Amino acid sequence: MKGFLQWFKASSKMKRWMILILIGIILACYGLARILVMREISFTDVGQVIAIFVVGFLAIVVGLVFLNKRTLELLIEASDERMENNKNVNMNSLIFNKTVYDKGPNIVVIGGGTGLNTVLSGLKNYTNNLTAIVTVSDYGEVATNSRKELQTMPLDDIKDSMVSLATKDDEVDKLFNYEFKDGKLRGLNFSDIYFLAMKGVNGNFEDSIIKSNEVINMIGKVIPVTLDEMKIVAELANGYIVEEKSRIPEVVSDKLTKINRITVSPSNCRPTPGVVDAIKNADCIVIGPRKFIYKCYTTTFN
Repeated sequence: MKGFLQWFKASSKMKRWMILILIGIILACYGLARILVMREISFTDVGQVIAIFVVGFLAIVVGLVFLNKRTLELLIEASDERMENNKNVNMNSLIFNKTVYDKGPNIVVIGGGTGLNTVLSGLKNYTNNLTAIVTVSDYGEVATNSRKELQTMPLDDIKDSMVSLATKDDEVDKLFNYEFKDGKLRGLNFSDIYFLAMKGVNGNFEDSIIKSNEVINMIGKVIPVTLDEMKIVAELANGYIVEEKSRIPEVVSDKLTKINRITVSPSNCRPTPGVVDAIKNADCIVIGPRKFIYKCYTTTFN
């Protein structure tokens, strides 16, 4: 009740618009009532009734517009720190400037594959401060014809994360996964050509990914966890070593043994610049499980 009464304080500047809406309702109802009780009506009476009704209706509309505007102003005054330090801030610019609402929590999501992309697709609706730290662990896997031709890095997880963070993810998904059918580019994938071109323009792979945020209009940013060539290695309980990521679930199932530990090779991979700082500054860190880890888990423990 106490919180409700605060809306009627002089400082809230809400009562004037509430009164205007009330007057508008009274005038509109009065205009309708006159029509209902009149037995005979002249052109003069019709003009008066229409004028009264229109004035009442406009009063309601104006009152609702300014009431909602004042509600937004009160919310911004209570939540935006710039209003505490500077009373001369233009309130209209704060209301209609989308950057006011870019103050969501700083979230870092670590992982790759379907799990990571599902998490990113959901989180981008709640905050723009998203950093996806994406694994690059497909070295040693069978390369596509496009990758062999262009000699590019395994960028599927990077590509999928960028698609998930794109404001128009459906269109970007179609573009990045497009494979040329004719001419000299036949068999090449657009995303491989794009990353190769970005690397040529920016000089290195790291800058190419970071600057793709502006090119693709992503929400947040994508950073590869490392630029060093690496593999995921599984050591089984019987001492057998599996160095091909895609074969881990199959080998575990065939040998009917447990996974002793999962490591990366080499073990001294250097994190990409910006990864450590992003984790240190995060308000929340989310680990997105990869599909192959889930398969290993179910194979080992079920």
